[in-house]
Amino acid sequence: MILSVSNIHKSFNEMPVLQNVSFHIEDYDKAAIVGINGAGKTTLLRIIMGELSADDGIVTLSKDKTVGYLSQHQAVSSDNTIYDELLSVKQDIIDLERKIRSAELQMKTASEEKLSQLMENYSNLTHAFEAANGYAYKSELVGVLKGLGFDESEFNKSISTLSGGQKTRVALGKLLLLKPNLIILDEPTNHLDMSSITWLETYLLNYKGAVIIVSHDRYFLDRIANKVIELDNTKATVFSGNYTAYAAKKEQLRAAQYNAYMNQQREIKHQEEVIEKLKSFNREKSIKRAESREKLLNKIEVLDKPSEVRSDMHLHLEPKVVSGNDVIHVENLAKSFGELNLFENLSFDIKRGEHVAIIGDNGTGKTTILKMINELLLPDKGIIRLGSNVQIGYYDQEHHILHPEKTLFEEISDDYPTLTNTEIRNTLAAFLFTGEDVFKQIKSLSGGERGRVSLAKLMLSESNFLILDEPTNHLDIMSKEILEDAINSYTGTVLYVSHDRYFINKTATRILDLNQKILTGYLGNYEYYLEKKDEQLARILAESGNTSSSAMLSGSSVQNESETKQDWKSQKEQQAAKRKKENDLKKCEERIEQLETRNAEIDELMASPDICTNVAKLQELNKEKEANETELETLYEKWELLSE
Repeated sequence: MILSVSNIHKSFNEMPVLQNVSFHIEDYDKAAIVGINGAGKTTLLRIIMGELSADDGIVTLSKDKTVGYLSQHQAVSSDNTIYDELLSVKQDIIDLERKIRSAELQMKTASEEKLSQLMENYSNLTHAFEAANGYAYKSELVGVLKGLGFDESEFNKSISTLSGGQKTRVALGKLLLLKPNLIILDEPTNHLDMSSITWLETYLLNYKGAVIIVSHDRYFLDRIANKVIELDNTKATVFSGNYTAYAAKKEQLRAAQYNAYMNQQREIKHQEEVIEKLKSFNREKSIKRAESREKLLNKIEVLDKPSEVRSDMHLHLEPKVVSGNDVIHVENLAKSFGELNLFENLSFDIKRGEHVAIIGDNGTGKTTILKMINELLLPDKGIIRLGSNVQIGYYDQEHHILHPEKTLFEEISDDYPTLTNTEIRNTLAAFLFTGEDVFKQIKSLSGGERGRVSLAKLMLSESNFLILDEPTNHLDIMSKEILEDAINSYTGTVLYVSHDRYFINKTATRILDLNQKILTGYLGNYEYYLEKKDEQLARILAESGNTSSSAMLSGSSVQNESETKQDWKSQKEQQAAKRKKENDLKKCEERIEQLETRNAEIDELMASPDICTNVAKLQELNKEKEANETELETLYEKWELLSE
């Protein structure tokens, strides 16, 4: 065991945040800490690191074990370059290398008497250098920098010129190179693009120490975690397995708790009714029996009602009018900023009902495409044409659609003047803004709160074409799941940009991958995209012996376009087959209902006084029922096959 957390208690302003929190981390555990925003995840990490004192409880780190911590907000202050800042982590290896060079020089001029001692010292130094991976430390450093999304051209950038997200990546790189026995990461994927997140997953999976992660990235947690520690209502519960296993077990546990609560409530109600009935007899024996039952009832430890799953925030998206089948046509789109050419000749179409995700590394122009569709930016070249009756609802990751000086109430009432005060308050309450919260100014809200206001406006818009830019940023896992359900039940069209792979996998029916200025389509969710992307890469590598990189890229694009058309045709055929099967199933069920209803009528007729004495009529009805039964047998078999 590397870490023990025992009976931790912590309150702020007499409000308990953590109560009796206990768990332990083994030497090679990869543990995730999950919970809604405000559950105390970061507080717990700070207590573990000694940055915050607990009101009660003990945190124990095993002797001679080291721990490294990456907080959400890094204040990296240095005049070093990015490369030199990471190189400072390897100072012990650099010192060893310097001593080795010095020893080599000394051995060249040493007398025979001193040479033996110098050679022994040199042997010890080189052994220590090799044990510390000294021969590969520079390539390791470069690998970490590139893995975290830094290009070689950025290695000599000064730390002081970096953005907050870049500084966080530098701090993460330093931590990974330090290789502590326990790595603690608080939202490590916030400032990473998809390629960097995938690299970090692989790095942590192969890491020889223990890892504790706080993250809202469920796909990330699914790949890495073998243990999930849930913080809920100040308590901690430990689940084995990854995030998906945790979610399934959590639902089973909640269902069991709810059933136990309902059974107990039914028993309590039954006992109360019996007691009331005994008392109503108004006899000495019955009153005593009632009192005896009351005593037993009072001794019952009443179970708390489990909280409803995701019952707090309410989001329902539904278009007011139906758009035409062709929602948007984009042709030969091009955009540059100065000398930076983002893309050119991008073309795609979106049909009604599609849920399309645009993915790609940071800086490739994904958000730029959304802004051009929303006429917030002008394209350098190309056509953007909306279909008939298309009404856009836009969710901006920076929430520029919100007005900082307005209150929440004004933000809704000014955009939707026909709503009554009660309707506005009810809408805001559905997104967890109640009481005096509605009079807060937008500028005073956190990122997550602004996201909820933007979602409220999106719901009220009743648009039939939703354009969403990083909609899951700043949302906790529960809110993400609510948004996923709302999008999946939405009958309009959705185009969005997201780095949240779990969200993409749950909601996308088509993916557009923007890579090296080329937009490649994949008909399916994120897992399908990964599968097809790997197949495409394997083909490219197989052909790479006689093909230039540019030709390969062009070829892969054409090949993928052909593949996309085939996939589109295949999916259309599958959808047609599915619709036919559903139609056949419906007809089968209707026919079964008709026959069963008719058989019930026949039974009534055969029992009626007028017919039960009429032999000819009885035989006729009996023959009809037998025919019905024969047909029903066939229909039941058909229904079983169709419903499989």
